[in-house]
Amino acid sequence: MIRNLFLILLLATGFFSSLARAESFQEAPRVLAALEQGRAAEEGKGFGKNLAQAIALYCDAATMGSPEGFYRLGRLLATAPTGQRNQRLANAYLALAISLGSQDALKYYDPAQGNAELGNECSPSAEAGQTQGFNVDAYLARQSPTKQEIARLIRKLAPLYNVDPRLVLAIAMTESNLNASAVSPKNAQGVMQLIPATQERFGVTRPFDAEQNIKGAMAYLRWLEKRFAGDWRLVAAAYNAGEGSVDRYGGIPPYAETQLYVRRVMGFAGSPVKLRI
Repeated sequence: MIRNLFLILLLATGFFSSLARAESFQEAPRVLAALEQGRAAEEGKGFGKNLAQAIALYCDAATMGSPEGFYRLGRLLATAPTGQRNQRLANAYLALAISLGSQDALKYYDPAQGNAELGNECSPSAEAGQTQGFNVDAYLARQSPTKQEIARLIRKLAPLYNVDPRLVLAIAMTESNLNASAVSPKNAQGVMQLIPATQERFGVTRPFDAEQNIKGAMAYLRWLEKRFAGDWRLVAAAYNAGEGSVDRYGGIPPYAETQLYVRRVMGFAGSPVKLRI
């Protein structure tokens, strides 16, 4: 009976029209990367299962507006072992997923439990240790041969551009999860998600050619490192939000996406940070 009332409420709020919209919803490459990496942590692909890490990665995807991120976050909290299970919090995220058009979220929503009131559980400043302990090499070992080759290419080319391969690889994993054909809603392209203006600036004429895309990104990263005195946090922030934004705010801009971005990049690079900016 309670579930039927819940379905009626969803109908009254336009739920099924949102389902229609969801059919055409396309996740950005950066969101897809977080979802893939979260799945790896959840299933233990390449390293031990780490539900806390999976929750944090799904949290990142959700914070970037992903219906699938909210759904996976809710599902995990609803089905986790007793010590980590939280049905009321799961319901809160599942309800958000449902409002964004996720049909699967209904399977795990328990209306008898009610919804928790959301605070900063998915905020970029939450001290979740988001990518702390993420074993990059073990993760790469379970990726496709194509993605493994891209990772090897990054490590091979980085010394030629005098940039640290850990930083370049971390950005590639954060941007596209090493997908050479990725295109964002803002037309960022390729492995390193270069926008057309950056491509022109650094001589990239074939953005979907992995090697040329990576070389252009490395030239840009080398330039950013000189501008920001080698501070990887500021380099990552500028790569995401533009060097002008970093200058304007005198540090990492107070944008949720940028703060999440810096935390993920630094975690993959081997220097986890907890941002309270």
